[in-house]
Amino acid sequence: MRTAEIRRRYLDFFERRGHTHVPSASLVVDDPNLLFVSAGMVPFVPYYVGQLSPPFPRAVSCQKCVRTTDIEEVGKTSRHGTFFQMNGNFSFGDYFKEDAIRFAWTLLTSPQSEGGLGFDPDRLWASVFQDDDEAATLWHEVTGLPRERIQRRGAEHNFWDMGIAGPCGPDSEIFYDRGPEFGRDGGPEVDEDRFVELWNLVFMQQVRGPSDAHGKFEILGDLPKRNIDTGMGLERVAAQLQGVDSIYEIDEIYPVLERTEALTGKRYGAVHEDDVRLRIIADHVRSALMLIADGVTPSNEARGYVLRRIIRRAVRSVRLLGIEEPVMPALLPVSRDCMKSSYPEVESDFGRISTYAYGEEEAFLSTLRSGTTIFDTAVRQTKAAGRAQLSGDEAFTLHDTYGFPIDITLEMAEEQGLSVDEPEFRRLMTEQRERAKADAQAHKSGQADLSAYRAVLDDSGPTRFTGYAEAARESRVTALLRADGASLAAAGEGDDVSVVLDATPFYAEGGGQQSDTGTIVVDGGELEVIDVQTPLPGVIVHRARVRRGEVRPGTPAYAAIDIDRRKAVSRAHTATHLVHRAMRGALGESAAQAGSLNAPGRLRFDFTTPQAVPPSVLADVEAEVNATLADDLEVRAFLTDQAEARRIGAIALFGEKYGDEVRVVEVGDYARELCGGTHALRSGQLGVVKLLSESSIGAGVRRVEALVGLDAFRYLAREHVLVSQLAETFKAPVDEVPGRVQSLMERLRSAERELARLRAASALAGAAEFAEGARDVFGVAFVGAQAPDGLSGNELRALATDVRNRLDSGRPGVVVIVGATDGKVSFVAATNETARSWRLSAGDIVRAFAPAVGGRGGGREDMAQGGGSDPAGVDEALRLAEHFVGQRVTGSA
Repeated sequence: MRTAEIRRRYLDFFERRGHTHVPSASLVVDDPNLLFVSAGMVPFVPYYVGQLSPPFPRAVSCQKCVRTTDIEEVGKTSRHGTFFQMNGNFSFGDYFKEDAIRFAWTLLTSPQSEGGLGFDPDRLWASVFQDDDEAATLWHEVTGLPRERIQRRGAEHNFWDMGIAGPCGPDSEIFYDRGPEFGRDGGPEVDEDRFVELWNLVFMQQVRGPSDAHGKFEILGDLPKRNIDTGMGLERVAAQLQGVDSIYEIDEIYPVLERTEALTGKRYGAVHEDDVRLRIIADHVRSALMLIADGVTPSNEARGYVLRRIIRRAVRSVRLLGIEEPVMPALLPVSRDCMKSSYPEVESDFGRISTYAYGEEEAFLSTLRSGTTIFDTAVRQTKAAGRAQLSGDEAFTLHDTYGFPIDITLEMAEEQGLSVDEPEFRRLMTEQRERAKADAQAHKSGQADLSAYRAVLDDSGPTRFTGYAEAARESRVTALLRADGASLAAAGEGDDVSVVLDATPFYAEGGGQQSDTGTIVVDGGELEVIDVQTPLPGVIVHRARVRRGEVRPGTPAYAAIDIDRRKAVSRAHTATHLVHRAMRGALGESAAQAGSLNAPGRLRFDFTTPQAVPPSVLADVEAEVNATLADDLEVRAFLTDQAEARRIGAIALFGEKYGDEVRVVEVGDYARELCGGTHALRSGQLGVVKLLSESSIGAGVRRVEALVGLDAFRYLAREHVLVSQLAETFKAPVDEVPGRVQSLMERLRSAERELARLRAASALAGAAEFAEGARDVFGVAFVGAQAPDGLSGNELRALATDVRNRLDSGRPGVVVIVGATDGKVSFVAATNETARSWRLSAGDIVRAFAPAVGGRGGGREDMAQGGGSDPAGVDEALRLAEHFVGQRVTGSA
């Protein structure tokens, strides 16, 4: 049975039993404590912890998940992967243990011909928490499972909590006996390789307190409503139903492994180390596909770093199998074809996905090439020092600075007859991880205390937002709170407060749009609204300062937004939609929005594209947007369901959460997006849009900034005045100004080149004098000199080369030239072939004297250079250079 069919049967089974099908949330989770959704229940956490009221009593989902803990272990076992899918059925105060057990048993054991999964009931086992007599009894009485196949286990196996104070409870796991060929008999308690876990049923029925220093906690009591949270690993079930030994051999993963076999000539099952690498490649290619599909792009931070690491581990593993060319173009389409039946977006968005994956592979292959050069240098220095082991510090620098994987360092060191100080490398890696953890902990924010807002929601119901249709309205103050969430009975002049109204025209910040500002007037008082937020769905909080009088909960109020600001922000938001549409038209549908800011009169639009956008394309985008303004198209917003929105081509944004009912904003037939923001009524109201700049803000993400309306007009007016002033200065028509400026710049550059040539000629004229002044240092012709002022780095190198060439080639020669200009120091060292045979390396020499001028440097054995910031140390640097040469020649260095 194919994996997609198992998924379909699971969802259908529970939908027929009254469960609401909740589509998989994005892997990118809106939680400061999580990089990715790591379990099927994560999207439902707000319901379990009481932050939100569940909109349905029972639900079912197949949730995409990524777990990156112990990523180094992926491929070493048959059961664990980075990306996986978790089927789950959930009950929020509805059914409990008996139905959860019955549902699971029925689906697992019903014949496939009747829509079940067809597992042999005689090969199923269950485990329960050691004190959960109820679950043990139910397993026997409801399913007929023999008592000897129901095992009681401790809390480390069969008790669930979130790691913090809150809901918890015992759980029950279902295992499948793979047969005696896979291990010992005796159930999961004896051998979890033979008895593989299929499904975990969590009986959420208690509340736990905080952990003590030893990780222990106290059970505080029972939950007011008992809940069910289950997770059935889709890949694990598929492996059993497809009769294969591991998840890597199922239909959604094995084709990538098989294609890798063909590319590398390796055979799966022949060599354990090769098998691990083949499994890593198959897992990581699929994981990269799904992460990029959900909007993650490679970078050096957070989620982007995880993706980068996954791709690099795959590329590294391919290299260890003997392939040094790019392989993503051969493997990623295979994974796409495996996954598209369940996730059509991996096919429709494959252009964008593949651009990032292929680009990251190319970049890493370049890193491997440069890292190899650094590695070769480290090997030479190690052998020259008579050592047989690369230091842990060198291996760590290769890994941390150059992105060079330790596995490749180990492999290449062995080829050179060297070992690596792995314990020292691991120690440095551990220190780095501990620093990262400490930093993450310092910035970590846990579950926010939203109890006050939940109480407002429970007592007064949700705030009605009326701002789409009106700018002011009569309302009522339902709650008054301090910044820390504490309720207030009253607030007076000068106080900063949070105000909740029963209905409001104020738009709360969201979707990139800044919030409204304005005033709230109450009997005998007035408040200035400076910010509006939504800490919980349905609760709109006005951050305000009392200007005069007093405000109390329950009093009537008149809420009025700053209409001019609203119009300016709305124009910017509509302009963002137009820029988005035009960018997609110019660059392709892969140019997806990755963030935005809509402020009065200006916008910032972030979008995904692997390369800088040419100025000509930006000009075309700007022209297209302004042509749309001239067409004065109607801007229309309406509500529909997600299926209809997709059918009409409305664009949805990565990372945004949409309910079953969505709001679509259309600008004529030109642009159509899901959006909850406010907009102009017609495109002509925007006036003009002027793109100001385009820049990179991260790997594969670009940013465009623009002005809208009067702000754009004022900018263009200033530009016109500036061009007019230039035209007056050049005594030329406006359209000739660019040519005149270009001509002037060319003359300036030509003069600078001539000046540089004269300086270089002057310096080279002194090369003979420098060579004639060479000092004898234990048989070495040593030239140490300060260069004339103003020489560039290239000119210094040319001078040092000329001086070296004038020295007697049959005698070792060393040249050190140091120059100081404008408070900065540049230096070059050069050695001839005879000097190098005497173990005199230019790179070693500059490293010996660079600290004297507050600098650093390096390079090849024949030529090295660097710079510093302390001109006062020039004489000392030349002395140290000569001293180092003497020590090296006499063997004391």
